[in-house]
Amino acid sequence: MIAVILAAGRGHRLSPITGDAPKCLARVGARTLLRRQIDLLREAGVSEVAVVAGHGADAVAHEVGELARLVCNPVHATTNSLYSLWLARHLLLEGFMVLNCDVLCHPQMIDDLLTCRYDDALLYAPHLPAQVYTDEEMKLMVRKGRVVRLSKSLDVHDADGENVGIARFGADGAALLVDELGRHVATGGERAWLPAAFTSFAVRRPLFAVPTRGFPWIEIDSPDDYRRACDEILPVVDASVRRSVHHV
Repeated sequence: MIAVILAAGRGHRLSPITGDAPKCLARVGARTLLRRQIDLLREAGVSEVAVVAGHGADAVAHEVGELARLVCNPVHATTNSLYSLWLARHLLLEGFMVLNCDVLCHPQMIDDLLTCRYDDALLYAPHLPAQVYTDEEMKLMVRKGRVVRLSKSLDVHDADGENVGIARFGADGAALLVDELGRHVATGGERAWLPAAFTSFAVRRPLFAVPTRGFPWIEIDSPDDYRRACDEILPVVDASVRRSVHHV
């Protein structure tokens, strides 16, 4: 299975941290977000990785080196994550995992997704009673373990949780998702978020929701997110990696 990391965007809100560099090159601890994801995938047994780059593609290529193949989105400024994955469609048809580049997560979440019994599934953080959603979160509705809808505009009262930004598809599901990506692009959906294709996919084929089980994760969009990632999430993630190395 190949993993595709979507890293074409600049991430304007994170520019106080990254300057003109793309958000995937934000350093969290000793490594960039991008390198952390590549290392995490390899530790989970995913040997083939592709990165869709756009803004700062040369710097991304330098960071990736020989660790992953590069796919370029030359129109990243006027497109979104759905289009970026569509550009990598030739890599997807044997089954794949896809990750947003700005996610820092506990390695157990990747293991849970890879070992779940469903070919087509995504990670989601179930809604907690004290949690307040805004228009920023990619919310989702889940029924009987299946994703029904994903949208930032989903009514908070209908939201069962938040999309983490990591999903996997088997060969059959991948073929169907590529078809959905092409349909969205052909009808002017280049600016859509990738979850728009997930929603239309779920109408045609079950897409299962795998819970985070309370393991820590964060999507890094803003300086506040970055500080929380470094101060709260990273120590837990790094501690889990050290324990795993120690046990081996």
